[in-house]
Amino acid sequence: MKERQEETRTHERLELVPLVDVYDTDEEVVLMADMPGVKPEDLEINVDNGSLAIRGRRTDVPAEGSFALAEFRVGDYVRHFTVGEDVDTLRISAELVNGVLKLTLPKGPERKVRKIAVRGA
Repeated sequence: MKERQEETRTHERLELVPLVDVYDTDEEVVLMADMPGVKPEDLEINVDNGSLAIRGRRTDVPAEGSFALAEFRVGDYVRHFTVGEDVDTLRISAELVNGVLKLTLPKGPERKVRKIAVRGA
């Protein structure tokens, strides 16, 4: 019953936690966040002092009529991450396509994994 009440609230902003996948390569860290209904102009990404903050606002309302069923909630997506020293924060890029935010966090040249060849005598 409580879940039903939350679904019908229309004037209250909910704080939503987006689902995220993070993967690491030798060159970069890539973060994929599911943020359905968020538009690029309603997205704010900040990196400061080793902390990455993602905030997106979903404000969809039907242009005409009303929802027959609304399972995506209207609210603010919020997520925070700690960024390692190996990330070049000046080269972070972001792309939002079909409700999925892709953040690419390049690693600095001095922090990339490097294999050292071992010679035998």
